[in-house]
Amino acid sequence: MKSAAKNIQLASYDDLFKTDEERQADAQERVQSLPLDRLMPFPNHPFKVLDDEKMQETVESIKERGVLVPILVRPTNDGNFEIVSGHRRHHASLLAGKTEIPAIVREMDDDTAILLMVDSNLQREELLPSEKAFAYKMKLDAMKRQGQRTDLTSAQIGRKLNGKESRELLSDQTGESRNQISRYIRLTNLVPDLLNRVDNKTIAFNAAVEVSYLTEPEQKMLCDAIEREECTPNLKQARRLKQFSQDGKLDENVIDAIMTEEKPIEDKLVLKGDVLAKYFPKTYTPSQKQKVIVKLLEDWHKRQLRQQER
Repeated sequence: MKSAAKNIQLASYDDLFKTDEERQADAQERVQSLPLDRLMPFPNHPFKVLDDEKMQETVESIKERGVLVPILVRPTNDGNFEIVSGHRRHHASLLAGKTEIPAIVREMDDDTAILLMVDSNLQREELLPSEKAFAYKMKLDAMKRQGQRTDLTSAQIGRKLNGKESRELLSDQTGESRNQISRYIRLTNLVPDLLNRVDNKTIAFNAAVEVSYLTEPEQKMLCDAIEREECTPNLKQARRLKQFSQDGKLDENVIDAIMTEEKPIEDKLVLKGDVLAKYFPKTYTPSQKQKVIVKLLEDWHKRQLRQQER
């Protein structure tokens, strides 16, 4: 009887005398001011929150004008809140010395929260390959789980839109092909060191996809070889590493042999238009720009030769 009594929750005095309109207003979503120390990051949040120049701009904006767009959170069982959208605004508010942040509190299940979290971040212009990789995987897994449920009627989820599979739907929503989505998701199989190299562009995307088929111990041996030889595998080498791995013949000696192969010299330099634009009149064609650049290089080369003769 005592345990049953504990589960009985008595309405407060104020609740008893609330009108129906007041109770309905309480149930509606509204912007609330929440303490920053009661907000937790979303589990396995795939998007990086960096203390870069853009973050500093956000910090300065918040110091001057506050947070203009409320973040989206969901309540947790311990009385705190989990951030669904707004991790950068939360971090910037901490850096700005704030103690509270405007937020919309919304009840939602795990998969709904994942879809909202990923979609709100995929709108950003610049995303790292690792961010896309884990975001696509999280969203695809959530879509598949929702597609398997029989209590959902949404026409956007799983196989509920004209018989389309989840990967097709994700392709439609992101503008990436199904194959490209699959390639990104393959990157989630890379060890952190290799994935970081994809983000900082010291290993090519397609080569990294091939390397992702190596086992974790094989990938770690490859990391050691990269450090020793100070080079990363190109696409041809990555495919050979993958084949040796699938044949069960990949070891440290094979990796070293492949990585020390002489690569063809790529005598290729790309100068982007936006880099050159400030040095030329707007009326100049690419051909005219090339002539000027070649002439300047010839003059520079002649000066170098004269200095060497002195």
